[in-house]
Order: sequence, then C-alpha cells, then structure tokens
Amino acid sequence: MERKAAVANPIEQFEIKPLIDIDVGGYNLAFTNSSLMMVAAVVLATAFLTLSVSSRSLIPGRLQSLSELMYEFISGLLRENVGSKGRAYFPFIFTLFVFVLLGNVMGLFPYAFTFTSHVIVTFGLAAVVFIGVTVIGFAKHGLGYFRMFLPHGVPVFIAPVLVPVEMISYLSRPVSLSVRLFANMTAGHIMLTVLGGFVISLGGMYVVPGVVPLAFMTAVTVLEIGIAMLQAYVFTALSCIYLHDAIHMH
Repeated sequence: MERKAAVANPIEQFEIKPLIDIDVGGYNLAFTNSSLMMVAAVVLATAFLTLSVSSRSLIPGRLQSLSELMYEFISGLLRENVGSKGRAYFPFIFTLFVFVLLGNVMGLFPYAFTFTSHVIVTFGLAAVVFIGVTVIGFAKHGLGYFRMFLPHGVPVFIAPVLVPVEMISYLSRPVSLSVRLFANMTAGHIMLTVLGGFVISLGGMYVVPGVVPLAFMTAVTVLEIGIAMLQAYVFTALSCIYLHDAIHMH
C-alpha cells in the first residue's frame, strides 16, 4: 500500500481558533489563540522587566544589562527622531517596541501563534499611533496643525494639488504602517512552513537530500529572527517620526 506524505498547509498556521467561547449580546468575544499570545507577551515583558530591575545592582547582571540596553536603544531612537520633547512619550514608545518585538519573535517558536501576522492586530496598533499623534498635534498647535498639509514656503497656487496629496499621504500612514509589519511576518512564516515541508518529505525518503533544505531552513530561521527584530524597530522608528511631525510640524 502506497504511503502518502502529509503536506502541511502554510496558511493553516494563521487560523484564529477560539479557546473560550464568550457571547455578549450576540457578539462573539471569544478568547482566542491570538488573545492568548498577546496576554503571554504582556506577562513575559512584565516579568522580564520586573526581574531585571529588581536587584538594581551597580554591576548589572545579564537580565539587567539586556533591559538597560533596550532602554538606551529606545531612548536614543526617541532622542534622534523626536528630540528632547520626546522623553515624555518614552513609556508608550518603549511598550510599543517590546510588544511588537515579542509578538514577532514568539511566533517563531513551534506551536506558537504570531499575532502580528494578522492585519487587524497590526492595524489596531497603527491606529493607536495615528490617533495618538494626531491628538498630540492638535493639542500642541490647535487648528494650526492643518499647516501640515501645506508646508511653509510653498506657493499658494500649488495648494489645490498639494493639500489633497498631503492629506492622502497622512491618512494612509496607519495602512502602510500596519501592512508592512503584517506582510513581512506572514511571508516569512509561510516560507518557513514550506521549507519545513521539504525537509520532512525529502528527509523521510532519503536522509542526504533532506540535509540541504534543513540547512537552508536553519539559515532562513536565523534570517527571520533578524527580520522580526528589524520590523519591530521599523514600526517603532516610524511611530517616532510621526510623533516628530506632530510636535515639530515637519
């Protein structure tokens, strides 16, 4: 009897599965695998940061050194992109970076779920950033914030063309911010699943041919870890740039 090798569906890993059914007024508010990973990310980040600073040693250990390195990294990112006025927003930016970073990296573990591979999650994060910087812009500049759409020194006769373009560019920020993160996470995980299928199918028949895709998959996994970190940085850096625009008006 011929034995057929099972082929993994690369899209199946992105399926949201309800763990606890919750129905409120006809609305499905189920606690899902995505929700579980978000809670795990918050718990892990809280535990790590609490433990790393609990000793407050003059000579830091590994955990304290890592947390201080992350602190200095985000502090420098804010300082370079926003300036001294950005220090007031450090807690939010730091939290955003850690949450996205954990969402990206945790999803690389077997049987884990990458919640940043769903555009509804990344769009939610991007929407919070977009609404937040817009509120900050109007709070600091009032109606003068509308000057964002007509930079200083631009001839008035160009305004009918430039203002709509600037408005579309501004309103598209949460879309581009969310799609960039979601697309990179989704594409990377699909590629890993496909390569994993090659390793299983080839290695199950012949050991030597399976070594090649296994080695390639190992290299791609290392690359994906780098991409996960890079995308967390890009998401945070762009948020800082948007914050700079809101505070300094270009």
